[in-house]
Amino acid sequence: MSRSSHEYIPLLTMPVDTNDEQLGRTSLSQGNKSNVDANVEIKYISEEFIQHDLQKSVDRAYERKCALINKCLQEEIGFGPYQKQLFMLTGLGWLADNMWFQAVAVALPQVQKELHPSRIEFTTLSLYAGLAIGASAWGVMADIIGRKLSFNITLFLAGVFGVAAGAAPNFVAFASLVGCIGFGVGGNLPVDGALYLEHIPQSHQWTLTLLSTWWAIGQLIASLVAWALIGNFSCDISASDGKCLKADNMGWRYTMYTLGCLTLIMFILRFFLFDLQESSKYLIGKKRDAEAIKVLEHLAKKNNRTITLTLEKLLAVEDGDNVPPKTILEILKGSFSTFSLSHIRPLFAGRKLAINSSITIFIWGLIGLASPLFNAFLPLYLAGRVSSNDSTSVTYRNATIVSIMGIPGSFIACLVVDWRRRSTGSRKWSIGGRKLTMAVSTLVTGIFLFLFTTSKSEGAVLGYSCVSSLTQNAMFGVLYAYTPEVFPAPHRGTGDALASSFNRCTGLLGPVIKIATTSAVGTGLADSVANGSVFVSASLYVVASIFMMLLPIETAGKAAL
Repeated sequence: MSRSSHEYIPLLTMPVDTNDEQLGRTSLSQGNKSNVDANVEIKYISEEFIQHDLQKSVDRAYERKCALINKCLQEEIGFGPYQKQLFMLTGLGWLADNMWFQAVAVALPQVQKELHPSRIEFTTLSLYAGLAIGASAWGVMADIIGRKLSFNITLFLAGVFGVAAGAAPNFVAFASLVGCIGFGVGGNLPVDGALYLEHIPQSHQWTLTLLSTWWAIGQLIASLVAWALIGNFSCDISASDGKCLKADNMGWRYTMYTLGCLTLIMFILRFFLFDLQESSKYLIGKKRDAEAIKVLEHLAKKNNRTITLTLEKLLAVEDGDNVPPKTILEILKGSFSTFSLSHIRPLFAGRKLAINSSITIFIWGLIGLASPLFNAFLPLYLAGRVSSNDSTSVTYRNATIVSIMGIPGSFIACLVVDWRRRSTGSRKWSIGGRKLTMAVSTLVTGIFLFLFTTSKSEGAVLGYSCVSSLTQNAMFGVLYAYTPEVFPAPHRGTGDALASSFNRCTGLLGPVIKIATTSAVGTGLADSVANGSVFVSASLYVVASIFMMLLPIETAGKAAL
């Protein structure tokens, strides 16, 4: 990388202090040339490897090491076979998350007919309770014991409980098992996104947005399976609630069995067939520099590359010995014995980061309430707008069409998420990037949900649902990329966990609002009442778009810290 293509600046926004100079002189007097080289290398480094907005949230030694790792990932390791495989396997986690969300949604109409609960919305309430607990637990655990264990176990839990849900004898058992599924998949988004981001170079951070394609594919898979199974192995559409026998209504159970087995296959692919490496940024945050170097060497070998970054260069930026490797049991004992708010406080270090973290978490909460108000009950909405002469299959066909339309949203977001236009005058402002893409796609989603409430025909309902699905997926793609980027690696799992868990907690209010605005059979006394929850959802999307523009930090064009 030449000086002509990037502006090189001091690693910190201040000169190297006396301690750094003394470290260089001591190393030189001992004949340790690699330490001197390290000091020279870190004194000037490209702007793209720095996240100045996050400097107050990490110590100086970590920041310097992270800059060297970012440089190594960008210029030596690159984006090769290892990252491509990780993209696929990380995508499976995102796929599973939305697949189960959609699976529960599409099962609701037939579960209601067979098990006849007092309120079918309690299923979604249970799911979000599990998601909230899972997001909190797995995200925080990722910062305590590492990303690797959390990455591997979440899909196993979701698969086991998914299969069990298909055999549920009554509604209470079904709702409880759905909550357990939520606990399993709840950690996928915060953990998988952080792990993937910390293994890729800055030039390919846009692929984190592309991961949302897997989110849309998960919704599509659930819809296709439901269309094939629920559409053909369900009670007649005219059957009343409680009058539908299990033997005549096996479609939703077959769907749970199928998706549960598919999730277990994903777990096998991730756990047994892929040589997953722990995050090097997590390791240096835990002072395990030797292991971090081994991880980088492994990535380089997989990509048929070599690296020049050495343990001596990492150690040269701090005064102290490297911590020897520990067993998982030792890590667990040490982590829980010292667990405190140490991973939360750095997320609010400094006024700018504190404001950004607060707004980011608040946005996740708004979206967490807005999304289930519409998406979690979409099959119920579609079923209510389909002609009584049509079969159950039509409802699931329409749900599949809506799911397909979500996929292009990810690609649209990828095209514009890194595009920025800066002013050339004295005033500094920019157009494009993460914030504008998020805000526009979120605003358009809200607008089309408002139009959904005015629709009077099946075609209009389907059309507005398709457009909102496309723009929603574009929004989610950027939001899921921006959030881990704006948190520093030592505390990234906790930051993602806070955002994701708040998202799930506010999602708990979705079923409550649905219960308050509709009758027990899922419809209101009039169209205005039936559309009440959708109207609230649209309003929340519009409010969220405003807050997205107020975010003070833009991460486009910056390497994650």
